[in-house]
Amino acid sequence: MASKGNPFAFLQQVRSETNKVTWPSRRETVISTLMVLAMVFFAALFFFGADQLISWLLSLVLSVGN
Repeated sequence: MASKGNPFAFLQQVRSETNKVTWPSRRETVISTLMVLAMVFFAALFFFGADQLISWLLSLVLSVGN
């Protein structure tokens, strides 16, 4: 159970802890964002291709019975 304390002391502790964080530079953030977008694009292409292939194979298998 949390103990009740001074909210101002809590905010000072939070600020103190956020000052210890090593924040990424603007360049690192842009590069990481571009890498994520590129990976999302390639994953979308892969799954689109896999879906089309499976759809084609399934229609081929189902049309054999007709």
